[in-house]
Amino acid sequence: MSLVNYPYPSRRSALLAANGVVATSQPLAAQAGLAVLQRGGNAVDAAIATAAALTVLEPTSNGIGSDAFALVWDGKKLHGLNASGRSPAATDPERLRAGGAKAMPQRGWGSVTVPGAPAAWGDLQARFGRLELATLLEPAITYARDGFPVSPVISRLWARATPQFHAIAEAGVAPWRDVFTPSGRPPEAGERWSSRGHAACLTALAERGVRDFYEGSVAEGIAAFAARSGGILTLDDLAAHANEWVEPIGVDYRGHTVWEIPPNGQGIAALMALGMVEHTDMASHPHGSNEAWHRQIEAMKLAFADAYRYVADQEHAEVPVAGMLSRDYLAARAASIGDRAADPGPGEPPRGGTVYLCTADRDGMMVSFIQSNYMGFGSGVVVPELGVSFQNRGAGFVLDPDHPNVVAPRKRPRHTIIPGFLTRGDEAIGPFGVMGGEMQPPGHLQVMTSMLDWDLNPQSALDAPRWYFAGGKAIHLEPGTPAARADALRALGHEVTVAPDDLSFGRGQIIVRLDNGVYAAGSEPRTDGAAVGW
Repeated sequence: MSLVNYPYPSRRSALLAANGVVATSQPLAAQAGLAVLQRGGNAVDAAIATAAALTVLEPTSNGIGSDAFALVWDGKKLHGLNASGRSPAATDPERLRAGGAKAMPQRGWGSVTVPGAPAAWGDLQARFGRLELATLLEPAITYARDGFPVSPVISRLWARATPQFHAIAEAGVAPWRDVFTPSGRPPEAGERWSSRGHAACLTALAERGVRDFYEGSVAEGIAAFAARSGGILTLDDLAAHANEWVEPIGVDYRGHTVWEIPPNGQGIAALMALGMVEHTDMASHPHGSNEAWHRQIEAMKLAFADAYRYVADQEHAEVPVAGMLSRDYLAARAASIGDRAADPGPGEPPRGGTVYLCTADRDGMMVSFIQSNYMGFGSGVVVPELGVSFQNRGAGFVLDPDHPNVVAPRKRPRHTIIPGFLTRGDEAIGPFGVMGGEMQPPGHLQVMTSMLDWDLNPQSALDAPRWYFAGGKAIHLEPGTPAARADALRALGHEVTVAPDDLSFGRGQIIVRLDNGVYAAGSEPRTDGAAVGW
């Protein structure tokens, strides 16, 4: 890859550093992780510090009440952590259907599952960390207590979300207004915002450990608030939570292996699309050309069709993971891609709002970590005394009783958030991710093909224009996409919309370890983020 060639407009060059790197969507959070590396912490310590800081610095996309997933390269082996939570035991799908609901609630207590992110911090620190959790939470506590100036893109997302939460009358959502719009309006870029409740919760976790969120004073505060505001989440639900260490799943692509977390996450969709695209000589087409985009879009449609049909909590349903990743099955799906846009259904495989960060240290440990409240600000449910803003991951369930992802008690929903990792043989290349709901599998497909087919460096791969699959034959293109390209895709049968802004096209980070041990990192130009190192 060329570290001096930048074919697309960029705010920055790729960061080069030898001793460690942190890349994420908010510069102050990246610096929190870098400070941990410089204090002797490792890549896992840096990831925890960054993730905790992001709950304060980017509350539009995540919070203490989020879920998370992680891939950790320990220097020899890749480990996966599924830190997604389960639905409350009192979840009653029949009541929802009897009430006439056609889909799961997207906001309020009905969309809340048990958060897994605090437990993720504890699990990662216990298995791989060097520094004490209290040390890692210090930056987040300071920002929550003393405040910080809101960054530009976050201020736009805050303003976009505010009207809907001001309009929701549900008791659990009412505190959102006081916590996130204390002056009656969203904070502007550069305006300071703080949350004493958020600081109090993080302080409790620093002093008593993350299990306090599930079994201690924080848990008691959450359960009491749920009981008085219409929630069904109980102390028993919180105490029953446990994350799961999992074996990553992967596909080979151009001499490399791309890795994801297995279902209930949708990373398998990115792998399937890559497995189909591998049957096309992508490099024979110019990067970003109509032909290259058409093949990628059609592969992504096929992968999504299967993911929407089969991905679910594997504790409750059989997911044909091996069949979905079978080389023969993916070759057959690839062969169905024609010269015109299609609206495919699922195949029959053989059976057998989000923040992303990545870190790397001087010893070769690397972390791919994603943490999310799902839609902007999640459920809108906020425990005011604790600043805990809950995700709305329950919206990821379906009500169809015959679907493997049907809502049920103590079950994990289908998840959109997916950390990625790249290896070559036994060698780690590095972590990557592109957050943003259903943009994530297409984002993974686009940055990986950019790097592995066209040899773009991490920053250029993130700078490149993107497309977004919007269902059926509909695709969205970023502002500034040449009119000729949009017209050419329309001529192939795609229903093309040029989006009014770039807020829906993902926010990614990539770290690559070069052959000489130096790290090269890129940070998303579509947000406020930064890649920092030393």
